[in-house]
Amino acid sequence: MSGVARVHSVVLDCPEPKALAGFYAGLLGWEIADEDEDWITLAGDDQTRIAFQRVPEYVPPAWPSAEHPQQFHLDLSVDDIGAAEKQVLALGAVRHEHQPGEGHWTVFLDPAGHPFCLVTG
Repeated sequence: MSGVARVHSVVLDCPEPKALAGFYAGLLGWEIADEDEDWITLAGDDQTRIAFQRVPEYVPPAWPSAEHPQQFHLDLSVDDIGAAEKQVLALGAVRHEHQPGEGHWTVFLDPAGHPFCLVTG
């Protein structure tokens, strides 16, 4: 089945694109593909892209609250959640207090407050 479009990139709003791109570059091992003051794009080996755009007066998600919901989040596969947790915390992530995964995944917040999950497999 062919669709009308292909995903070009996932874009995250944030207050400081360079800082958040640095966090995800360290997390994913990706390189900067495009950069200006208000927009930075990271690309993986297969050209999968995540971009970060500056938003004045940015308000981070407050998941699981509905007032400022997460809208979406990234699930990132790892081989060892315990080892990966140490690494993401060292990069600047914070372990979220709400952990609904019961051992299947662990929820973190990136430096701009976006939730993401580490999942084994």
